Amino acid sequence: MILVVGRIVVQEDRLDDALASSLEHVERSRAESGCISHDVHQDVENPRRIVFVERWTDSAALARHFAVPASGAFVRTIAALAAETPSIAIYEASELPAPDLGAGNGQASSPW
Repeated sequence: MILVVGRIVVQEDRLDDALASSLEHVERSRAESGCISHDVHQDVENPRRIVFVERWTDSAALARHFAVPASGAFVRTIAALAAETPSIAIYEASELPAPDLGAGNGQASSPW
């Protein structure tokens, strides 16, 4: 699985534009082949920081996503709204089982 984490801090007066554009991008991306999940989050410590978390089946699926013209248009749009240089990190990952945090106290084994 490929994990993508992107971060951007947007200009103060452009937050609504950035959030609307981000939601549109996320919704479109979720329909793409190979997309496991594609989410956008607003940081509670800095509401102008938007964080994207994406999971793709493999690097080929992510490459196809980057090649979609609407993806390139989104990158240009969101970069124009940035107050700082956006960042993106791409990882190859495998999912691990959640730890048993409830062991020994009579609770269910899920940490949630």
